[in-house]
Amino acid sequence: MTSGTENDLILIDKPRPHTTVITLNNPKRMNSMAFELMVPLHEAFEHVAADNDTHCVVLTGNGRGFCSGADTSNDGGPPPNIDGMTLTRIATKAMSVLADLVPAMQRMPQPVICAINGAAIGGGMCLTLGADIRLAGESAYFRAAGINNGLTATELGLSFLLPRAIGSSRAMEIMLSGRDVDAQEAAAIGLVSRIVPDESLLDEALDLADQINGWSTQGTALTKRTMWAGLEIGSLRAAIEMETHAQLYVRLTTKNFEEAVRARNQGRPPEFQD
Repeated sequence: MTSGTENDLILIDKPRPHTTVITLNNPKRMNSMAFELMVPLHEAFEHVAADNDTHCVVLTGNGRGFCSGADTSNDGGPPPNIDGMTLTRIATKAMSVLADLVPAMQRMPQPVICAINGAAIGGGMCLTLGADIRLAGESAYFRAAGINNGLTATELGLSFLLPRAIGSSRAMEIMLSGRDVDAQEAAAIGLVSRIVPDESLLDEALDLADQINGWSTQGTALTKRTMWAGLEIGSLRAAIEMETHAQLYVRLTTKNFEEAVRARNQGRPPEFQD
């Protein structure tokens, strides 16, 4: 892999056409959420989002853990641009940097696949929930660790995202107990799409990205936007109205539907030009 930022703790690579892999690369700290890692991660999201040749994104971690949450070493550096700030303003700045990670993932036009290896703890668990699709290696496990540290388990959008992914009762139990959820349970309750062997985790994520990339780039981007908006919408009628406008937009401004019909009749994969 090659470094895509000035900080080699975040690696950006394009191993297959139209798919970019973002890798958290501080395995000695199990990719903990130090600012030296999280600031360039946020920059990587913005950089990759703006890459018109990237149609799908894979987010993963190097080593034996995806992301172990809060950094406790005090070696990860302060948040950026804090000169002259008081302690309370620094604290607000620090939380703002972390709090925008999940929204930044959702703002990306490309579908984001999270390939989760090993521990996804605290903020690391929250980070996985910002992805559109989650694949778990056999070694993956999750923990809402804020509660274990004498804090709340609610951080970085977890109280909104987790109950929508697995239901409120399961989410409440996981967040209040502070227990580990292994890959098998995560798949059973819908926290991840499926489990794959650790050694083939990245290949499986890349294969899925290839499948997504075979469809209309505009169609997948608007599907992602509509799905996330639908999780926050207030009624069925409003959801149908939003879906109708998105569907009509793509239908009337591209020749994708006509190409799909031609390809099906000719027994070949479609080539969507949007």
